[in-house]
Amino acid sequence: MKALLNDAAARATRYLEELHDRRVSPSQKSLQQLNDLDHPLPKYPTTPEAVLEILDSIGSPATVANASGRYFGFVIGGSLPAALAANWLAGAWDQCAGLFAASPIAAVLEEVSLRWLLDVLRLPAESGGAFVTGATVANFTALAAARHAVLQQAGWDVETDGLFGAPPVTVVVGAEAHPSLIKALGLLGMGRGRVVTVPVDSQGRTRADAFPKIAPPAIVCIQSGNVNTGAFDPAERLCALAHDAGAWVHVDGAFGLWAAASPQYAHLAAGAAAADSWATDAHKWLNVPYDSGLAFVRDARHLNRAMSLTAAYLPQGSRREPSQYTPELSRRARGVEIWAAMLSLGRSGLADLIERTCRYARRFAESLRANGFEILNQVELNQVLVSFGDGEKTRRVIDRIQAGGECWCGETVWQGRVAMRISVSSWATTEDDVDRSLAAILQAARD
Repeated sequence: MKALLNDAAARATRYLEELHDRRVSPSQKSLQQLNDLDHPLPKYPTTPEAVLEILDSIGSPATVANASGRYFGFVIGGSLPAALAANWLAGAWDQCAGLFAASPIAAVLEEVSLRWLLDVLRLPAESGGAFVTGATVANFTALAAARHAVLQQAGWDVETDGLFGAPPVTVVVGAEAHPSLIKALGLLGMGRGRVVTVPVDSQGRTRADAFPKIAPPAIVCIQSGNVNTGAFDPAERLCALAHDAGAWVHVDGAFGLWAAASPQYAHLAAGAAAADSWATDAHKWLNVPYDSGLAFVRDARHLNRAMSLTAAYLPQGSRREPSQYTPELSRRARGVEIWAAMLSLGRSGLADLIERTCRYARRFAESLRANGFEILNQVELNQVLVSFGDGEKTRRVIDRIQAGGECWCGETVWQGRVAMRISVSSWATTEDDVDRSLAAILQAARD
């Protein structure tokens, strides 16, 4: 085992050391080699050493280098050194994080991390929290608590009696609500098509002046950080309107909620703390390994009621039992790497990570604009939308950039226009990475 793990560590270290010089996207040759993995299950065992060799020799070249400082797709961060190392150690521990009795260390690190997270994100200290896979399940978890609360207020126990015959819940979303939130509503039985949609402005912010008349039971979903523009809904005003109408307010802040951890950008998230629940990702701007999402609920009792389970063989102690706040019972110990990332960064390091990546986003926008290309959004966070002309030309530029491998940026459609989206989210991005990427983008556009 020791020799095998040392071999794995050496291969992983070599992979990370080569990121600076390798392509961000895999080559066609490496993609073709994936065919070598597609064969019937062998009749006899393969040695662990041989398995690792195959995985590294064929798998490593076929990865997209998300951990590279020149990857700017999908608001994906890299993995901080402390978080990655903690992830490796936690893998060796192989803890089931559902119960304190099953893993005291996992449970305690969740407790500590939850307090730290609520503090740096400027959310109510009494809030409950859930460590889940990503923003889709975080939205699902928080909205399950919301569904419980608003129906309980209407005299209905949804956990016991289900939705058949329940009072209908009005759900209000902005026209730019993320698909993961809509999916979560569908999974919860509240319908993907039953939502009341509020118009947005040119940056995707939900318009408070267009807020509809609603009555309980109701849930209002707002956004901290539009996935294309980075814009924030006017949280303070929307929370006031929703609460005056007796509605629950949920904030989808998959990446934008982390702006609260920066003195320079905290004003963008102002008012979000007045909501009743929040969803965000740790594998985005906190830069921990995939997968790692977070749900927070102001009144932890609602979260507990929506997620609780009981069984005679599952011991419930006096400490916080993680399985009473998440959809899963069996799950990995995500709190380990969240704790490691936050401890390694501290307040100042986390703020610097947010501010540094936003500064790089402005550099991208300023340089591209200076070279005659249109920036479609107000670059107030870490997102940049650029058009290179009409939709066809913009797509050709994106294709050329991705095929070239020097950096990776994705395509989006923003209010009817095709654009390239640059999401600067990684701790590993440097000035040199920005310069190299800008050169590759400008060359692709000239070509």
